[in-house]
Amino acid sequence: MKHYRQTLPYANQCLILSLTGFLLAVLASYGFDHYLSLSAQITAHVSTIVFATLLKISYVIRCLCQYNLGLEVR
Repeated sequence: MKHYRQTLPYANQCLILSLTGFLLAVLASYGFDHYLSLSAQITAHVSTIVFATLLKISYVIRCLCQYNLGLEVR
């Protein structure tokens, strides 16, 4: 129980950071692609996949913590 209470704030922070990173990567991939070199565009596209994965993992950890703490899982 104690571990879930300690992990929940970290999961929330990771969720916010991964969402921010994902949005920036999408913006770089599709919004500012004409300003970036080919290697930067490739990095932005790969980053989109990585940040989307981190976003999903963070959300699952957050839901797991909330469930085990008896909180409403949304």
